[in-house]
Amino acid sequence: MGTDIHGFIEVKNEYIDFTEPDDDELFLRWHPACALDHLYDDRSYLAFDCLFGVRASSFEPLAAKRGFPEDASAATARAFREHGTDAHSPSWISWAELESVAWDEPAALKVYPGAFEYRRGPDGDWVWDGCGESPDRLAELTGTSPQVAARAGEHWPEGTEWLDGGRLFRISRFTRRQAVQDSSWGDVWTVMRTLAKRHGSDNVRLVVWFDN
Repeated sequence: MGTDIHGFIEVKNEYIDFTEPDDDELFLRWHPACALDHLYDDRSYLAFDCLFGVRASSFEPLAAKRGFPEDASAATARAFREHGTDAHSPSWISWAELESVAWDEPAALKVYPGAFEYRRGPDGDWVWDGCGESPDRLAELTGTSPQVAARAGEHWPEGTEWLDGGRLFRISRFTRRQAVQDSSWGDVWTVMRTLAKRHGSDNVRLVVWFDN
């Protein structure tokens, strides 16, 4: 059974207008800015693991299962309640924390079973191009079976490389950037970054929960 992520980007506004007492949101420090479903529709277990310690155990997570914040906005709390007993592993992370992450450091606790693949970029540097995508070709290069090549990280030490013309295979660990890819999470980060410019990095957060 698959695991999905849900949540809201929230913003804290210290300048609350109390002239409209019938609006519950005006009395809350945190306000809903955007539902996560509008910005993120992927199911990356590496990202879930890296960010919130959910589904796998390859990373030291950034914000593992901190619980649902008691001061969440009414919209966020309502959406969380609507998932009922299916909701699990609630957590949150601020933009201040996210912008301080060393995204390019190898952060996985263990090497990935499949070999990383790189291709030459326009400037001649190696550019990451996925992992575990070509076990048949790696089997030819190593003189092993595709089954062994598919889990090369369990058979060769970290840093082992095989050159294949304009492609490079390497045994490696994921960086956080590779696990939490901008192609999937870029819109989420853009909204949070934009809100932080006005309200401050500590006053923007992503509140999440999961269901199976």
